Amino acid sequence: MGKGQMSSYGWGNLGHEAQMTPDLSYQNAAFIPQGETFLPRWQAKAEGFRASLGARARLGLPYGTAERAAFDLFLPEAPPRGLMMFVHGGYWRAFDRSFFSHLAAGAVARGWACAMPSYTLAPAARLGAITAQVASALATAAADYSGPIVVTGHSAGGHLSARMACADAPLAPALAARLARVVPISPVAELEPLIHTTMNAELRIDAATVAAESPARLARRAGTDVTVWVGGAERPAFLWQARTLAESWACPWHVEPGRHHFDVIDDLALPGSPLMQTLLGGL
Repeated sequence: MGKGQMSSYGWGNLGHEAQMTPDLSYQNAAFIPQGETFLPRWQAKAEGFRASLGARARLGLPYGTAERAAFDLFLPEAPPRGLMMFVHGGYWRAFDRSFFSHLAAGAVARGWACAMPSYTLAPAARLGAITAQVASALATAAADYSGPIVVTGHSAGGHLSARMACADAPLAPALAARLARVVPISPVAELEPLIHTTMNAELRIDAATVAAESPARLARRAGTDVTVWVGGAERPAFLWQARTLAESWACPWHVEPGRHHFDVIDDLALPGSPLMQTLLGGL
């Protein structure tokens, strides 16, 4: 785990200077008890889950030519009922799919295939290019499987999952027609506040990016069901982001009591959890 991965979520001591900048609103680990322990725990659980599936874990499947343009696919024992895709977070600057494999457990137990893509990170790619990569990953993963498609993602991945529900998302009409449901988890839906953070030196968000890539400013695709999910113990900025998207899209939003920015995704691993029911129930 490199320094870039740690700083993306705000690990480390918060000095006086940090407390005086807009970065404080989007710090996470510094406000979570034992926040620094989550990454190694995620890694261990992810490795164990991949090993437990054996041949039903198909790793490193390419969806493009870029170095990180690949996804892992986790399959149930029977033919899949549909495809769920989870998009990882890290403020578009950190992590990859390998940290989060265990979060496919809930979907796989319910008989669904689960795809988890990586994507090119900032500053090597800007947000519009990352959105296009996620759309390409979805198209590639869905090509071999019939049935409905559900997309979810966390934090920056919540932004990217919400982008798949936008009317202007770069999805072919046949693929868009299969997108039954999107559940952004703790999404960054309005990008303008991030312009004022130090991480924007890498993200390079400008007014044009805000207009083109903020889901809260874009129309939702007709026919795609959306529920926004967020933890009740999250930073106020993330509660605001979730509510802003829900109000903009006139869709439900659910505040999960007691959950913070890191453990809000834990229930993806539990097939009977309210989060998994929201994602896959009735499909």
